[in-house]
Order: sequence, then C-alpha cells, then structure tokens
Amino acid sequence: MDLVIDTSAIIAVVANEPEKVALIEQTQDATLHAPASLPWEVGNALSAMLKRKRITSDQATAAFRFYSQIPVRLINVDIGRALGHAARLGIYAYDAYMIRAAEEQGCPILTLDGGLIQVAKAVGITVMEVKA
Repeated sequence: MDLVIDTSAIIAVVANEPEKVALIEQTQDATLHAPASLPWEVGNALSAMLKRKRITSDQATAAFRFYSQIPVRLINVDIGRALGHAARLGIYAYDAYMIRAAEEQGCPILTLDGGLIQVAKAVGITVMEVKA
C-alpha cells in the first residue's frame, strides 16, 4: 500500500510519542511518500521542540538521524496547484503540499494533525488515522 506520511506522524515516531508503535505497525508494509519539503519540516519541528526545551540538542540530532533511516520517497509536488489549495482552503503551504502529494500519488494520507485530517477529508482524500 502507498501512503503519504506527514510530519506529525514522523515526529511521533522519532520522538517516541504514544502513537509510535501503532504508526510503525500501520506502515510496516507500506511504501511511504512525502513532499520533498519533509526533511525541512522535520528539522523545523525538532527545532521547535528544542526551543520549548522538550529535547536537548543531542536528542534532536539523534531524532533527525533516526528520521533519516525511515524509507520515505520524497516527491516534488506542483507548488502552483498547492498554493491554489492553500488559498482556497485557508491552509498553510506545508499542508497543501501534503494534499497535493496524496492527489498526485493517488493514495491516502497518514497524519496525526487534526486540521489536515479535516481538510483532506473535505477534498475527498482518504485519511489513515492512528490511535495510540
């Protein structure tokens, strides 16, 4: 099964959040896809955790190293169309990139982000929801 995986799901895994086991189980036999922006989004999320003192610099480095081992096929999405989604749906570009990736790959999104779940469903994209 092909899935578009978003930053919230990746961070839950690398930060050992309660959903980690369920996410790993759900993606074990899946081919994961994400917009090419994913590494920067993961870095940004880790830096936010650093800023809030939820993790140390060493933990952030280890988490990014762990993320780098997750096999995710990074894809270039049509940014112009993504910006159209952002404007029409009132969402950030990063969420619009996830929507475009799912549309372009023709597959569901795996996310823990409630806002992205609502938007994806509203535009007819299947969402794989995970509960801890």
